[in-house]
Amino acid sequence: MLQKLAEKARHDDIWPDPSDRRAATAQLLERAVAAEGDKRRQIEELVVELNVEVARDVARRYRGRGIDLDDLEQVACLGLVKAVRRFEPDKGRDFLSYAVPTIRGEIRRHFRDRGWVVRPPRSIQEMQAAISGAEEALVQELGRSPRPREIAAHLGVDLDSVLEALGASGCFVPSSLDAPLSPGESNELGHQLGAEEFGFEAAEARAALEPILADLTDRERLILERRFAQGRTQAEIGAEIGVTQMQVSRLLTATLAKLRAALEEPAA
Repeated sequence: MLQKLAEKARHDDIWPDPSDRRAATAQLLERAVAAEGDKRRQIEELVVELNVEVARDVARRYRGRGIDLDDLEQVACLGLVKAVRRFEPDKGRDFLSYAVPTIRGEIRRHFRDRGWVVRPPRSIQEMQAAISGAEEALVQELGRSPRPREIAAHLGVDLDSVLEALGASGCFVPSSLDAPLSPGESNELGHQLGAEEFGFEAAEARAALEPILADLTDRERLILERRFAQGRTQAEIGAEIGVTQMQVSRLLTATLAKLRAALEEPAA
């Protein structure tokens, strides 16, 4: 495609030396300002083709975040086309210093609209949209990517809101719990997460039951210990204390009812 356009451009005497992409781009954009209609569109197509690898390179930096690279490259090329059409050479800025942030903004908008795995609050989504627009304006004005503080001042919002929105990129694809904390480490992110600790519940139960157990008879405490601490059957307990299995069942039921009633008292 580029070769075909170049041949046509040479024939029309608008194709500069392509060995220096920046210089060639600058010359073409200056000519585009003075051109109109089909002539202008032809020159803009040449600028896009001349810089399409830059757009693809920007897109590759966002791969692995849940959207196919082919789709990202198409979106990046769309951002490049917008940058070509909106760029103002008379401001004396280098084209790529304006185009690259514009391409990034287009990709971020695509992620915002299509790529959320964990969708953030609406306020953050709206702030990201505002940041994308502000970045385009500030890049044209400053000739470089704006800093978060400059974006906040341009939008008239506090810096924390901008930082929060910029930090929401992790919502595209959350980090895997199986991923190592850092390259070469065997320790995984999931190992750092808290787990339910049943020991706390057991300690709380013991603290609540201790004064109540003290009021039980020796035989009642013995039956509870054999049944729940040692896992003995009712028949085994009956044989030890000299009663039938049925009597052990009745004693156990009565003891548990006594404990339950004591725990439900307001003082307890």
